[in-house]
Amino acid sequence: MLTIVLTRHGKTRLSLPEQYLGQRMDVPLSEEGRAAAQALHGRLDGVALARVIASPLQRALQTARIITPTATVEPEPRLIEADYGEWEGHTRSAIRVRWPELRQAWEADPASVSPPGGESGADVSERVRSFVTSLVDWEKTLERPDDEHRVLVVGHSTVNRILLALALGVPLRDYRRRIRQDWVNLTVLTTVTNEGGLLVLDNDVSHIRGVRGITWDVT
Repeated sequence: MLTIVLTRHGKTRLSLPEQYLGQRMDVPLSEEGRAAAQALHGRLDGVALARVIASPLQRALQTARIITPTATVEPEPRLIEADYGEWEGHTRSAIRVRWPELRQAWEADPASVSPPGGESGADVSERVRSFVTSLVDWEKTLERPDDEHRVLVVGHSTVNRILLALALGVPLRDYRRRIRQDWVNLTVLTTVTNEGGLLVLDNDVSHIRGVRGITWDVT
């Protein structure tokens, strides 16, 4: 049984006020981001993980290495954040002022509309779907298929929400309206197949308040 333990990277110096970070500005975690990742490390300490996979951007790799300091972290290009094109480094309010009509169209349907020079949600979904399929195929090669095989996946806001939309059957144009991914949250999908998965924990940040261990039930 494949279980995806999903989180978003921690905060960076560009998180407050939040500026769009895609692929073009590869910034490290801030101290607050590192502290949140350390809290999730405490929560998952002792939880068996078959693999740890992260976006190759340093904010995601750093988060993964703090959460699992003794594990081998696998960089996965298909988990890289959406390319926001010319919106990179701009706040929401600045984008609405400079690109009002395009921003309105994108907010209505981010699956088919893309930022100038960037990716649409549909573009991102192709590589995310390919990544999930690769996990499903890998899990089929393992012995004891009835065991739970947990994979920690460290991604980004848009990538994670699109992964969840695909797994839960949410229309892709609604991934921003229907799904939330806070920094260093804990989201758990189990019994994952190419047809979807069961959401057993969603956008939980209670480890910031000291919660530890497995708090989800896969039975």
